[in-house]
Amino acid sequence: MGLLTIASVAIDGSKFKAVNTRDKNFTRGKVERRRAQLEKSVARYLAQLDTADLQEPSEELAAKTAHLKEKLVKLDSEMQRLAAMEKLMLASPDQQISLTDPDSRSMATSGRGSGVVGYNVQIAVETEHHLIVTHEVTNDGSDRAQLANIACQTKKVLGVDELEAVADRGYYSGEEILACHDAGIAVTLPKPMTSGIEARGRFGKQDFVYLGDEDVYRCPAGEKLKYYYTNEENGQKLRRYWTNACRHCTTQATLHQWQGATNHALGA
Repeated sequence: MGLLTIASVAIDGSKFKAVNTRDKNFTRGKVERRRAQLEKSVARYLAQLDTADLQEPSEELAAKTAHLKEKLVKLDSEMQRLAAMEKLMLASPDQQISLTDPDSRSMATSGRGSGVVGYNVQIAVETEHHLIVTHEVTNDGSDRAQLANIACQTKKVLGVDELEAVADRGYYSGEEILACHDAGIAVTLPKPMTSGIEARGRFGKQDFVYLGDEDVYRCPAGEKLKYYYTNEENGQKLRRYWTNACRHCTTQATLHQWQGATNHALGA
């Protein structure tokens, strides 16, 4: 039908939940947290038994003591089960196991502090008619190493010599970009904000809007940065824009207060 004549795709991934609850997924961190919880419960019940030994014997006290001992037996059984799960977990290649759906893995999602036990489904969609060209199901929770694989599969499905692909910053990897280049795939994706001024809580270039008719940049506070002069660095001409309003900027002060509060909260 001629719907896939343009060799241009967008690549993205989505997390799909498996038929495996979090309680039946074990990682090193989960095992350590669960063991700490169990040890805390054991210490609490032992303390209650010590207190009971100091009291006058009674039927009520005897029943309470028997109940505490039953709980300790259950906790001991749970500790043994946890040790068995830890042994299996440490023996797995990625030190993670899922009991119901063995191939599923615990993965972080976009929500802060959230996650899902499931799969990472990679999809390539052509940019004209938005049809899915190919897909790949993986249990790797990160998109960082998925770009070249899904792009090369797409190129093979379309049967083209060259391919254009776009993706988000989660796919940014020098090795993956080079692999795509060597395979005749031109990729477009933004660099992640893991370093530089963005990582330090400051405004980046993407926060400034260029107004071509006035030849000025508009900053996040609404001030306009005027052109002043052009200089040359490393063979490139750089146009300099700025405004004197920065020293009295309330947005800048708010940003610094937010950054300080964040550093304080993180113990920086």
